[in-house]
Amino acid sequence: MNAFTGRILAGVAVADTPLVDQAIEYARQKCEPYLFNHVVRSWLFAARIGQIQNVEHDAEVVAVGSLLHDITLNENFAGPRRFEVEGADLARTFVREGGFDERRAQLIWDSVALNSTPSIGLYKEAEVALCTAGICLDVVGLQYSLISSAEIAKIVGEFPRLGMKQRMSRCFCHIAKTRPETTYDNFARDFGERFVSGYKAPSAVDFVMNTAFEE
Repeated sequence: MNAFTGRILAGVAVADTPLVDQAIEYARQKCEPYLFNHVVRSWLFAARIGQIQNVEHDAEVVAVGSLLHDITLNENFAGPRRFEVEGADLARTFVREGGFDERRAQLIWDSVALNSTPSIGLYKEAEVALCTAGICLDVVGLQYSLISSAEIAKIVGEFPRLGMKQRMSRCFCHIAKTRPETTYDNFARDFGERFVSGYKAPSAVDFVMNTAFEE
């Protein structure tokens, strides 16, 4: 772990740098209150998982990647690409302008782009894996028992969920309804199939069987 840690937030030691402060304000501007609280909790969970598991990582990258991972998740999303990719490009530009070199900027891109793909993100670099773990803990309860109930209660108490399940679901349904082509190969497809009338995703089987190649 690097020397960027120095701030205590909801009882968790986290990165304290000018760029992290800028990322907090950027997230606050771009995210509804429930979503801002989600990205902060995700950061705190990611940091705490790293501490519990003694994972060597760049704390500033984990902070910024977690804080900016949902800046395009809203009911006004208009694509054209899936929301994680659109957000990843914005986050990478943000950190490049903040002085990150290309290696660290790419870690930010991967952290945002893969934030809802744990089957890949959890096996990437430590920073990406921690961002993914913190986000997944807050959204689906992945590794929930790793952090003590008292610590989770303190984090949620300071950054309450504010109806996140329903509000986030509405965003996913909006994307599935208005930009279905961005959902066919990711988790948002499940929200389209469950909640959006007329939503129908194409089958990967058909893509394989109907390719232009004869065999």
